[in-house]
Amino acid sequence: MDKKFTKKLGNCWVRLTRLPGVFEKKGGGYVVRARVKDSMTGRMHEIRKILDVETERLAFEWLEDEKARAQSRTGSGPILKQRFGDYAVSLLEKKIQVRDIRSPTGRDKWKHALTHLIAGTQSQDESVLVPGFGELSIDEIRVAHVDRWRAGVATLIARGDYSPNTTNGWLSILRVIMKAAVREFELPRSPTEDVRDFDTSDHVTYSEEAPHSLTPQQVPVFLELLRELHPQHYAMAFLGFCTGLRPSTMRPLRRTGENADVLWDDGRLLVRCSQTRGDLVLNTTKQKTRYSIHLPDAVLRVLRWHVEQLKTGAQQDSELLFPSLDGGFRSPSVLNKPFAEVSETMGLGYAFTQRGMRRTFNDLARAAEVQDLVTRSISGHLTERMQHHYSTVRGEEQQLGLGKVVNLMTKRAERAAESSSGDHGGDHGSEVVSGTKKPASA
Repeated sequence: MDKKFTKKLGNCWVRLTRLPGVFEKKGGGYVVRARVKDSMTGRMHEIRKILDVETERLAFEWLEDEKARAQSRTGSGPILKQRFGDYAVSLLEKKIQVRDIRSPTGRDKWKHALTHLIAGTQSQDESVLVPGFGELSIDEIRVAHVDRWRAGVATLIARGDYSPNTTNGWLSILRVIMKAAVREFELPRSPTEDVRDFDTSDHVTYSEEAPHSLTPQQVPVFLELLRELHPQHYAMAFLGFCTGLRPSTMRPLRRTGENADVLWDDGRLLVRCSQTRGDLVLNTTKQKTRYSIHLPDAVLRVLRWHVEQLKTGAQQDSELLFPSLDGGFRSPSVLNKPFAEVSETMGLGYAFTQRGMRRTFNDLARAAEVQDLVTRSISGHLTERMQHHYSTVRGEEQQLGLGKVVNLMTKRAERAAESSSGDHGGDHGSEVVSGTKKPASA
């Protein structure tokens, strides 16, 4: 070994040069090494690299450039020290600006979640407060902070103050915020990695006593009462029950005009818009799809009847299929009171809202033995999983299904009995019961 190369860096034997951080490598080239504070993370960062350059001066210049780059990441200094609250609000504004979030309900969902993530969450009796992340710098948030927040919120769930479905929405938005911060500031990792959702297995959204859907027998009774008590809402409910379309998709439907969605002569309905609040209409549905439905004559007759019943001049002049009295969009809550009144009148025994129309449609389609693929093509469900999520299998369906299975079983047993009887030439020395032979009694 050459005694001049007495120091080892990694797998290389090196010797000092006149320039700090630069070592000549045995066999040619140079090894550079330095430690700098990374302004992105606030941590010490080691630079070490083997360079195939001709002179130690070139190696030193490369090292200095690399140190400067690590110490001055573009814009990181002031941004990194932003409070979580400020960063989260600015991220929401950016998402709205670039149209990642377009609907008013999407904005409201974020704003509601940010209220809890920034300021914290209190129990209903205000005896428990789970602090938020608002005052922490975005780079200071660690897994321990998220775990403490999650444990506190879990306590509120156990007390019955909040639903795990609601708090999972907050957690989902927290993940989005921290993922954006990791990308923007090149942080080592997100503190929300491997953080599980709150358990929803024992949280009952729709129970057997309150399924939030109507049976095929209850639907005509419900619609008849609605037509009697609130005829102005009958057609919208009728269309909702028979197509599974969301109210936000039905409200912006246009019956006339250059961009009419109801093609009366073709018997088709174009499903391509969504309206949640105000005059903002999105040119796509909630599932971000655009499609058409071929309507049967019975549905078209109901829609034509509805158009003939429009009372005010503003309604008649409006292009909308379901205009409000002033010709604009109906309120998102317009069906709430009529549905509540009809439910009470028919003695339903549980709350049934406009959201239940979509669930009821899936149940009606299944009872009518409509193929799943056709059902999804009407309701707009993109997956079989979502179709099942919006379905309620009742006891009568199970009983009918099991009855069909039993029929197959007994018919097979009967055929086996007939075959056994024929094979023995009419010998009845044994009986066939449920597909097995029993010895004849002596």
